[in-house]
Parts: sequence; C-alpha cells; structure tokens
Amino acid sequence: MKNKYCNYKLLKKINKYYEGKINIIKTWSRNSTIMPKFVGITIYVHNGKKHIPVYVSENMIGYKLGEFVYTRKFIKHSKKENIKKKF
Repeated sequence: MKNKYCNYKLLKKINKYYEGKINIIKTWSRNSTIMPKFVGITIYVHNGKKHIPVYVSENMIGYKLGEFVYTRKFIKHSKKENIKKKF
C-alpha cells in the first residue's frame, strides 16, 4: 500500500479557509490525497490549462485530486460518408 501524500501548501490553504481568511482554494497539486478535512469544500484543481472546480464529498476520501479533473478533451471523430473508394 502506498503512503498518503498531501502538499503542505494545500493544507495551509485548507486551514486558512476554516479560519475565514480565504474563500477560494486553488491548487496545482493533483497528486495530493483527499483527506477527511477536505469534505464539503470546493477546491479548484489545475488541469494543465485552467482550474476546474471539484466539490469534495465523503466518497472521495483516499483518492487523488487529479482523478476528478480530466486533462484531455475528447473530440468526436467525424464520419467519412462522402469519400468514394477507388480500387
């Protein structure tokens, strides 16, 4: 079993949030493990381009923040109906 890791800067921001000093928590630490202290907070996680809001619930405890933010956008493949096959 791997060790649990959480960035210390993120923990400082969580503590400031509970003290009422800050309202928004932005982080670039996608590899931080979600702890019980994070439940009920919306954390903005960076996906490589912009920050995506993630509302933390009890079911997310033990997972990484990066698992809930996708880094790649799927673009639907186009159909090639008008192409004629030549043999």
